[in-house]
Amino acid sequence: MDPLQDVLSLLGTTSYLSAGMTAGGSWSVTFEPPAGVKFNAVSRGACRLAVDGLPEAVELAEGDCFLLTQPRAFQLYSDPAAPSIPAGTIFGGGVARAGSGDEVALIGGGFSFGARARALLLDALPAVIHVPAAAPEAATALWALGQIDTELRHEKPASGLVAEHLAIVMLIQILRLHLARAPGSVAGWAAGLADPVVASALRSVHAHPAYPWTVAELAGAAAVSRSTMAARFRAAVGRGPLEYLTGWRIELAADRLRRDSGTVAAIAREVGYGSESALSVAFKRVMGVSPATYRRQADHSRL
Repeated sequence: MDPLQDVLSLLGTTSYLSAGMTAGGSWSVTFEPPAGVKFNAVSRGACRLAVDGLPEAVELAEGDCFLLTQPRAFQLYSDPAAPSIPAGTIFGGGVARAGSGDEVALIGGGFSFGARARALLLDALPAVIHVPAAAPEAATALWALGQIDTELRHEKPASGLVAEHLAIVMLIQILRLHLARAPGSVAGWAAGLADPVVASALRSVHAHPAYPWTVAELAGAAAVSRSTMAARFRAAVGRGPLEYLTGWRIELAADRLRRDSGTVAAIAREVGYGSESALSVAFKRVMGVSPATYRRQADHSRL
């Protein structure tokens, strides 16, 4: 299995699209910290992006897009000296407008994830991922962006649903590009994907998480020595292969506990533990609570 696909599926990734925005002249719009991951793409013109906590603004050209992976306030503007207006005052129905023209057009939206998104994915990423239109690898993301724009402008049947699915395609492509382009800026399992030896072990673990893997078996699958696998995995991911296996099994168990009413004993067998007590010990060590308590807390949060 593909670790990126596994994580996005486990998190129940969904997308939403907000109203577009046009702007011109001297303008500036300030946005509150988003609840999930925010994206904006420039379909026409150019502007700048400033994010709280980052020292420099990002220049956005036509066709560029960005992901904001952390809950930080941000600002889109043409002129740093222009009085900034809150986004809430111009969004709320139809296309939002800022400034005195329409030289700049943006498409915006975001992604929502499940309960473990920050621990499994978002904390491994930089606060902002910028994809320039000029990057040759950005073709698929730009294609998805163009299709989203077309769907929203022409309002074909089910255009909103099509645009939401295309946004997921764009998210996956942006994450792929970032992992390939700047592997040193990510952490955890995502950093391991840049090392072919570590990536082989990650794929094995994700393909068969219930199998009683040993470091030697994972090393053999990657055609390296046990010591090489152990050292490279820890250097890339920040923990050993068997620690990672335990963590992934616990994430799978937690997902089952949140989603359905299967017994803890059945879940234990599915994720590779021989008994309910063995899963309970590992689960409490990783999550801080027992499986039963975790399930009650998850049920309470949905009320």
